[in-house]
Amino acid sequence: MASSESPNETLVQYIQKSDFESLLEAKELFVMDCTATWCGPCRMVAPLMDQLAQEYKDQAKVVKLDVGDGENQSIAKKYGIRSIPAVMFFNHGELSEIVVGVVPYEKFTTALNKILSPS
Repeated sequence: MASSESPNETLVQYIQKSDFESLLEAKELFVMDCTATWCGPCRMVAPLMDQLAQEYKDQAKVVKLDVGDGENQSIAKKYGIRSIPAVMFFNHGELSEIVVGVVPYEKFTTALNKILSPS
């Protein structure tokens, strides 16, 4: 019984450096998971990013950037990313917060909610 949905299907798309620059210019709210294919802990964060993308689909875009990929490394360097997974929260073209490592899902929702409803 083949299902029409692939188990690997995800709401979170991989982007390249040019896509990242376009998102910054658009000044939209987005969350970027800095990851790499060889990174074990990154695979543990991936389902949390899918959950975040689903839960906040009308409020924020969630994307992945493979920082193991040549030109994307310059983005990690620019923002001082030394460990992955690193999840970066951008609002109006500015970096708001970085969450590094494998952390509970609530850490991501707290960071996003802080941007969505500033006190």
